[in-house]
Amino acid sequence: MGEVHTALLQNSGEIQEPVCRQVLGLMAGETVRVSRRPIAHALSPDLLTGVDCRLPSASQARVRAVGTVVSRCAITGGRVAQGSSYVRVERAAVDRRLSWSHYLSRPGVAEVLGKAKAGDLAAGFLDGAPPDCLDLGAISGRFLDLAQSSPLLDRRAPFRIPRTRLRWVTEVGEPSIRFTLHSDQVRTVRIAHPEPFTPALAALCEDLALHDWLLTTLLVLVERAGIGSAPGAQAAAKLAPAVDHLLHLWMPGAHVGESLAPYWESLDRRPGFTRQWRTLEDRVRDQVALNTLTLLSITAQTGRRCQ
Repeated sequence: MGEVHTALLQNSGEIQEPVCRQVLGLMAGETVRVSRRPIAHALSPDLLTGVDCRLPSASQARVRAVGTVVSRCAITGGRVAQGSSYVRVERAAVDRRLSWSHYLSRPGVAEVLGKAKAGDLAAGFLDGAPPDCLDLGAISGRFLDLAQSSPLLDRRAPFRIPRTRLRWVTEVGEPSIRFTLHSDQVRTVRIAHPEPFTPALAALCEDLALHDWLLTTLLVLVERAGIGSAPGAQAAAKLAPAVDHLLHLWMPGAHVGESLAPYWESLDRRPGFTRQWRTLEDRVRDQVALNTLTLLSITAQTGRRCQ
């Protein structure tokens, strides 16, 4: 299970690779992983957070778990930042708490002390953690805030947009994926995968969160532009940030393993992420082109009158 927070990087423009490395250098001596193709992507070192608390459960059962949560931050295209945390929940070999050295030797694993049902824990986590339970969202948000507060960022973002939160769970079973919108900012994903959990599944969910945020943000910018009701030049000006900062970032599955690509393909069939993105992208480009043609026409008419 895990949670990903996605937000516009608090900087006026795209940051380059050297700055990305510094912003994401959250742990001294550890390397920031950077890839340039097919799109620039920087990933911080994994950081561990020790936890000893209740797990959320749909039945409200008191389930205690002890272990470590893996967290990391990412910057895509020098423009979008993410904070991500996940943990693999397993049944403990013994029903008592062991020394921290045991749990540190198993990074990203939380051991359940006592009995628990996987489906009950999954449903409880997706519903949102009560105040006294493991809150992966708080951990993800803290690491994202840490990156966003870097003194290397000028905090002059080109537009204001809320961050989104995507909670996810994976279970062993026949391949399937279910994506659900709960509010303007909260989404959940439930994945069944035939093999045991690997970090590649976390990367898939981070990619889903990134593209969900891009689509959500483009929708908001198009709505704010007031196409059809506002003057053409005004609408085009409000759409300019989409052209400058968002449209080139759409590359679903760019950092997802080939074996997990069918999950993205499933979402592209229904609800149709890419189909909706292309429709919005065409609308933005058409509006900008129409405004340009209008300005050229006005300029030409003015020139003829001056002759």
